[in-house]
Amino acid sequence: MFAVRKAADRGHADHGWLNTYHTFSFSSYRDPRHMNFRALRVMNEDWVAAGQGFGTHPHRDMEIVTYVLEGALEHKDSMGNGEVLRPGEFQRMTAGTGITHSEFNPSTSEPVHLYQIWLFPEANGLTPSYEQKRFADEERHNRLRLVASRDAAEGSLLIHQDAKIYLASLDQGQSVTHSLASGRHAWLQVLRGSVTLNGQALATSDGAAISDETSLTIEATNNAEVMLFDLA
Repeated sequence: MFAVRKAADRGHADHGWLNTYHTFSFSSYRDPRHMNFRALRVMNEDWVAAGQGFGTHPHRDMEIVTYVLEGALEHKDSMGNGEVLRPGEFQRMTAGTGITHSEFNPSTSEPVHLYQIWLFPEANGLTPSYEQKRFADEERHNRLRLVASRDAAEGSLLIHQDAKIYLASLDQGQSVTHSLASGRHAWLQVLRGSVTLNGQALATSDGAAISDETSLTIEATNNAEVMLFDLA
């Protein structure tokens, strides 16, 4: 069973310095039909203008994953981390008992295009922590590369939730298959290009909630990049 979330149906706000789309209710966008899917609470697609960014702000009791598609994002936090996130790199932050951080586009001319993803943690009050890691293009070329998991398997980032996050870059006509264990659910987010999901057409920035399926086949109808969440 699939419930497709079309890109054009998402919440949207254009603040000038920030152009943002919300798959789930966030900030001033509220829709009781789209609050979360399983542990997945936020799926924001953002474009941040050159020289602009999110000022220092707090988080707590949330697993925050950030992925940059184009440009660069400078991160600073109260744990002492100061990094620049670039395409192909994932960042994971456990907010736990509380952190503050800022995110800034250091470019003087180019916007940064990113996804910011929040998952509910498996427990509140965790010790805050941070990771950043690059996953080579060849590791996800026409295959699903595990990039985050509860046990940091296969060199993936550690997330404190019964979830696995995969990334794949697919050439047109190529496909990948993922098996879902009994009782598991999934979310597919199309980052670029277009695909079919078990025959269901999905375009750039579309998402799909998946339940009561045992096998997922994702085929690229154009060159595509997708993120797949395997969720309890």
